[in-house]
Formats: sequence, C-alpha cells, structure tokens
Amino acid sequence: MSSYCDYAIGDPLHGPYHDREYGFPINDEAVLFERLIFEINQAGLSWALILRKQDGFRAAYHGFDVDTVAAYDEADVARLLADERIVRNRLKVNAGIHNARVIQAMRESHGGFAGWIANHHPKRKPDWVKLFKKTFKFTGGEITGEFLMSIGYLPGAHRDDCPVQAEIAKHDPPWRSAPAGFWTG
Repeated sequence: MSSYCDYAIGDPLHGPYHDREYGFPINDEAVLFERLIFEINQAGLSWALILRKQDGFRAAYHGFDVDTVAAYDEADVARLLADERIVRNRLKVNAGIHNARVIQAMRESHGGFAGWIANHHPKRKPDWVKLFKKTFKFTGGEITGEFLMSIGYLPGAHRDDCPVQAEIAKHDPPWRSAPAGFWTG
C-alpha cells in the first residue's frame, strides 16, 4: 500500500506540506480551524487542489479567524459561493460557518478547540468519528481521520522510515502519549 510519503517527498506542491505540516502537533485555534476547513473541502476532491487553493481559502475566510467566520451571514455565503479561489459548495461553506460557531462555544466549555480535542484524547478513530459527527457538520470518517492525523492525534501520517516522522517525534505528538498497545488493541 502506498503512502503519502511515497509521492510527497520532493514534490513541489505536496512536499512542503508533507515536510513541515502534516502530522505536526497544532494548538493554534485558527490553524486548527483552517485544517478542518481544508479537510472538509477536500472531500470528493484531490488534496492537490486544496494545496493549490490554500491562499485563496485564507483570504476568503479572513485568515480563518473563528469569530469572523462565525459571524458570516447570507451575504458572506453568497460571496464565498462566487469566489473562484476556493471550493464553491454550499454544504461545505455552511458547514464551515456552523463549525466556527461550535468552536466558539468550545472556548467556554474547554478553553477552545485545542482544549476540546485534548480533553477527548486518547480515542481510536471510530470513537473520534462518532464524536466529530455528533459535534460538527460535514465530518465523516475520512475527514475526521485525516484531520486528526494531520494534527498529531492519530498515528499514520508518515511511514516509520520517513525522515519527517523522526522530526515529528521531537514535537511529541499526542498520539504517542497513548498507553502501550492502545493503537493495536
């Protein structure tokens, strides 16, 4: 079975994401929200498309400021649906706005999105999927799994022999703190 590492290393589009972002722990709310929006928008499309549209997404979604996106109204939805720099899908746009509002509420209950995720760690992927489906919109199994791998909460972002895996280990990703045998049991 091939891995992202097999074709991303050295690739001008995928390489920078693979080498510096994918699998590294994240705590910043805007970056977590960005990654969630990227994963939602990738559904049914290629990751290369999302990587090519990153800057457009960042501009269209006001730098992924949760409070700004949570305040979006119908005029903002229309603006996003007309913006060729992003994926123009009403369900995905509406999910992003809804999810920003959910993340705002997490500040009260868990100190923020990062706190909410940390509070539920460790979980195996099926349990994370159930939790995300209950909490957010447009977060199925693949979206949830890729999101959590990309931020260091699930193992599998890189092959064990990938040089980036050793670099990520220096940042102590949360998945490594699970009890022995947790991921195989």
